[in-house]
Amino acid sequence: MPLALVTAVAMLALWFPLSTLIHQQSQLDTVRSQIDAVHRQQLALEQQAAAIDTRSAATQLAREQYQLVGPGQSLIQVLPGLAKGDVARSTGDPGLQPLVSPASAPSLLTTSPTGVTTSAHYGEGFLTRFVRTLEFWR
Repeated sequence: MPLALVTAVAMLALWFPLSTLIHQQSQLDTVRSQIDAVHRQQLALEQQAAAIDTRSAATQLAREQYQLVGPGQSLIQVLPGLAKGDVARSTGDPGLQPLVSPASAPSLLTTSPTGVTTSAHYGEGFLTRFVRTLEFWR
């Protein structure tokens, strides 16, 4: 009986603090690895900052990534040409798009039930039409 009591006390004294210490140690290891990763990133960024610290490197970076030019210079971008079949898929110049047939174009006029064609906003006042054109207010 005394041996069981000593064993129980030893288990309570060692097991609970020991498991807590082991858990805290694993958390500390995780945080240390995260701190090491942040230090490595910081060193890499410091090296990158030192590499572009010169005026010529900053100018090159501004030209390559931000399309900036010096005073008195102008920027000209040459876009790739399109193959013959790519004219329909072009999203650049609307003048290169194929013509739309009048039958598929949306109608700007509405037809009333009596068959009379009227403008869509014909009877409305100026203020109503003005507010309706400013769609970002809605």
